[in-house]
Amino acid sequence: MPRVWDVPVHDSTRVRDARVAAEHAATLAGLDEQHTATAALVATELATNLLKHAGGGQVLIDVVAPTVLTAERDETRLVQVVTVDHGPGIADVAAALSDGFSTTRSLGAGLGTCARLADDFDLHSVPGRGTVVVARIGAAPDGNRAARPGPAAGVRAGAVNVPFGGADYSGDAWAWVRAGDRVTLMLADGLGHGPEAARASTAAVEALRGSAHLAPAEALRRLDTALTGTRGAAVAVAQVDTRAAVLRFAGIGNIGARLCEGGTWRHLVSRPGIVGTHRPTTLREQEAAWADDRVLVLHSDGLPSRWTPTPDTCRTAADPAVTAAVTVRDASSSARPVRDDTAVAVLAPNPPDGP
Repeated sequence: MPRVWDVPVHDSTRVRDARVAAEHAATLAGLDEQHTATAALVATELATNLLKHAGGGQVLIDVVAPTVLTAERDETRLVQVVTVDHGPGIADVAAALSDGFSTTRSLGAGLGTCARLADDFDLHSVPGRGTVVVARIGAAPDGNRAARPGPAAGVRAGAVNVPFGGADYSGDAWAWVRAGDRVTLMLADGLGHGPEAARASTAAVEALRGSAHLAPAEALRRLDTALTGTRGAAVAVAQVDTRAAVLRFAGIGNIGARLCEGGTWRHLVSRPGIVGTHRPTTLREQEAAWADDRVLVLHSDGLPSRWTPTPDTCRTAADPAVTAAVTVRDASSSARPVRDDTAVAVLAPNPPDGP
């Protein structure tokens, strides 16, 4: 089941909680001692920055797949540390990323060292609106991170997953797989929340790993069989055929899907139903052109139904998990409290000088 650590940082005691969470995540990811220590340091420094520079915020830690799939069966797992705040923002990002830069006393590592130590690092900050930071730590086997075999390496994916009420497990789950020139992103929302919902979404993830070669509609049929006996889940499947430059989409249930095409957003529509318990008889796939100016956002119903994308949501150069975290942050409102797990998964182009 997708273990997620949601650590609200509003006093110094929670900085330790973030470090311990990173160590536990590193164990789940199978990281060695050196990478575990790096994950703990990065989580500690980012949590400290939240407390000292933003007046507090949120740390989300989980185990994720790489943003770029360099092989058809890429089993690499990374520890992802995300911090989200509504603080004053960073006026000079370049200076903040310089080693040793600090406006207050902290560990001395700073954002620059975190960026250097992490395998992936990106941030988004707007003065007056806050900052989102994403860092991932983990060694890819055989130097795969440097490889860019085939057109499929030109697509990136990332996500954030926020369990309802700070629970240990989220009923939402995401995964992505590759078969030749096709990459497939899936987001599943297990019915309700808690462990039983997590079992349903985990079953969808496991089934997707054997369905990378299937078109979205056929993959949903296979997932429907795999989820029989669970609570069931809302599931959306998006597949990019990178050689044909085509996006295909199919969904069942209330997973939201929006595609940005050169700054203009369009909805991709799912069919009513529940995968595993009530699959519609017919499934239609939607198609759209895929290009370097496209960004696809999938989200569970933990995100407010009236969520409106901003220009920040369609930044093709941003790390997909940064886009996902900014989406969650900017859609949050104390007037509309979240009543379910919240996951946002993003598919975006991988720039030529990307990871």
